[in-house]
Amino acid sequence: MSARLLFVHAHPDDETLATGVAIAHHVAAGDEVHVLTCTLGEQGEIIPPELTHLDADHENSLGEYRRDELRGAMAAIGARHHVLGEDEARGRTSRWRDSGMAGSASADDPRAWVRSDDEEAVGAVAEVIAEVRPDVVVTYDAHGGYAHPDHIRTHEVTRRAVAALPEGGRPTLYGTFTPRSWAEEDRRVLAEVPGLAERGWSQPTGDFPPSVVDDDVVTHAVVDPAAVEAQVAALRHHRTQVSLGPDGTYALSNDIAARLPGREGYARLDPGTGEPIPGPSGDRAPLVTR
Repeated sequence: MSARLLFVHAHPDDETLATGVAIAHHVAAGDEVHVLTCTLGEQGEIIPPELTHLDADHENSLGEYRRDELRGAMAAIGARHHVLGEDEARGRTSRWRDSGMAGSASADDPRAWVRSDDEEAVGAVAEVIAEVRPDVVVTYDAHGGYAHPDHIRTHEVTRRAVAALPEGGRPTLYGTFTPRSWAEEDRRVLAEVPGLAERGWSQPTGDFPPSVVDDDVVTHAVVDPAAVEAQVAALRHHRTQVSLGPDGTYALSNDIAARLPGREGYARLDPGTGEPIPGPSGDRAPLVTR
């Protein structure tokens, strides 16, 4: 029996980087997979030098460009996609705008996602949930993965939209998490990949982001190395934000190496609090029980 899943993310490329294995895995399984993107990532830093004129300090047209990148990526991975508040009839590409990193002046823009009205934002996400009627909704943990303000806002709005539904009719809500043992293994593997320093990429060091948690917090997982091929095919379309390297590696504009390991961790979230719900010890469960 097929399932219907909705992945809710803040900016184009987040969906493929954070949940691309699950998206590709469930598409291949014959499930109906939807991606909802809350902003067009207008404040993103641009990697290709020939495209820097698109940024917010020059032409301010990066959002439209990234909308096209998102279309290409979702076609490559096989998911249906929605942009929150997009209205083609009125010529509106999105309702809210990328707020930028923490402390950015762009967060003062009245269109910024972090400044969105609670009732309007929750209502907009709830409208998509009502249209899609998913069995499963996936978004960030309460810390937004790495504390990006738009990711945190997306978590808040999504869980409140799910919580507003009648208890018996709610989709299962999941947050993305990485078991600490996986994160430690990824760093060990990256240190052995040849040629990264020659590309100008550095190795990740220091504390892990908040989404890296004790292993027992992560109660669900999608482990599917075969899905990486589709994930990479989608990431090739996000060229303003992602550089692909050898052996399943990539880097963002910070040139810190990262890995596409073919596995993703999740935990059910309490829609009322956003906190992970403890599960039984043992093997991690899939997102969908068949």
